Amino acid sequence: MSVKKKSDATHPSARKTILEQRRQLKMARSAHAYMRGNTLQFYDWLHTPTAASLPRGPAVWICGDCHLGNLGPVANARGEVELEIRDLDQTVVGNPAHDLIRLGLSLATAARGSDLPGVTTARMVEQMMQGYEQALTQSHKRLPKKKAAEPIQVLLKKAVRRRWKHLAEERIDGVSPKIPLGERFWALSRKEKTEISKLFAAEPVRKLITSLHSRKSDAEIKVVDAAYWMKGCSSLGRLRYAVLLKIEKTNEEDGRFCLIDIKEAVAAAAPRHPGSRVFRNHASRVVEGALQLSPFLGQRMLAARLADRPVVIRELLPQDLKLEMETLTMDEALAAARHLAFVVGRAHARQMSVEMRRKWQSVLDRSRPRKLDAPSWLWRSVVELMARHESAYLEHCRLYALETSR
Repeated sequence: MSVKKKSDATHPSARKTILEQRRQLKMARSAHAYMRGNTLQFYDWLHTPTAASLPRGPAVWICGDCHLGNLGPVANARGEVELEIRDLDQTVVGNPAHDLIRLGLSLATAARGSDLPGVTTARMVEQMMQGYEQALTQSHKRLPKKKAAEPIQVLLKKAVRRRWKHLAEERIDGVSPKIPLGERFWALSRKEKTEISKLFAAEPVRKLITSLHSRKSDAEIKVVDAAYWMKGCSSLGRLRYAVLLKIEKTNEEDGRFCLIDIKEAVAAAAPRHPGSRVFRNHASRVVEGALQLSPFLGQRMLAARLADRPVVIRELLPQDLKLEMETLTMDEALAAARHLAFVVGRAHARQMSVEMRRKWQSVLDRSRPRKLDAPSWLWRSVVELMARHESAYLEHCRLYALETSR
């Protein structure tokens, strides 16, 4: 595949082709990357006979794309850090079983990438269910960090210590007030710059920005720089911008500048529960789902419109980190499965009444075989999806190889 020059990406009309090429490249790098970038294949599977027999859990907000990369440390407006779901593009009021299966598939794919035996995968599914069900009965508690997998412990400790300079060095290559154009950041058209300036002149946006870091409520915000952001995998091709702001009336290092992520919201592939509210503005759906599932993140998000498209605005905080677990030991895999399923279970459970939790727990208990401490539908689903994704991944790589050899 030919590499485009930086100047080729500066015009909006040229971006679609370049972004699709980047997406295909990312998905060819590993089976786990392919699984993360192909949410639609997961939801196509829901039309199969195996999926037809899945239990229907209570109607709650679900992540909709619950894989390892969409979980990680998240900070609230006061700087407190918690492990939460950190990407809600696919969130809907739906079946919580779908989040369990998606997480199980992600963990199983990571285990395969770490060359762990199938026995470990079976035990991971068991640990998942133990962590998830613990959350149904103890949703008000936090799982002790010392019981988390070592990579999770390390990431949480790192998140707490991070400050603005770390975010600036990582995201914009330094603390100087400028976004460097290159592989990740592309120049904007004049129209895009105008639209972004209008957006940040709006009072709701100013209030969101000044609500963090104990900033003064009457502080003014100024757009210092902005760029198109080539980021993610499944979201490549949507509007995505990075905006560097300066906050007036503050002398704090962590409050003087901030980096804003603007992301287009599109229709979710995840099926919503019949009778649940229909959101015509997909950005409002994403923000509402975030408030329910990940309060630390949801309180920092705002639904808006940019160039007549729904977008979600959020400030990137230094403590927000992605959980990367490409290689795992057996002990790390088991501990991660339990801890992450607890996080997902707590996000579900906080939306349920005590009676709803009991009924859902009863459904999970009824579907357990005697010799495997996990519902049979969950194990069958993970195994079937692993097979489908592995073959699809290899075919993707074959087509990618053919394309790049031309």
